[in-house]
Amino acid sequence: MDLPDDARPDDARPDDARPADAPARRPASVYGVGTEPDARFSLANERTALAWLRTALGLVAGGVGLASLANLTDPHVVVDVVAALACLTGGIVAFYALYRWRANERALRLGHPLPVPGALPTLVAGVVLLGLLLAAFALGRAV
Repeated sequence: MDLPDDARPDDARPDDARPADAPARRPASVYGVGTEPDARFSLANERTALAWLRTALGLVAGGVGLASLANLTDPHVVVDVVAALACLTGGIVAFYALYRWRANERALRLGHPLPVPGALPTLVAGVVLLGLLLAAFALGRAV
């Protein structure tokens, strides 16, 4: 969207011009290739990465909460295993968020199709499996 010259603020630059003395953007493996995409797409990519990070943080917080609860009560070993798995999964999801952000940003900059989201079906299957196993464990303890 181009603004007429009289509607552009004095400090705005047309297009994506960067001053020659501006520091290079990092990581260079992402920003050093291709052309600058529409800012809306880059910001949407960033919001998606932040959503994955919120999911990762929730998993780690849940794992820490379960581990803390386990220290206060006489839990079954299953609670400790679930707590450890939640923390480990949170760390993996955080790494995946960064990996996907980089891959998507590079694809946007190079004009390539976005990569297929491989971890989402795996994460969904893992959550469903964990829910079923915990439900079976709870029913087994109640009987």
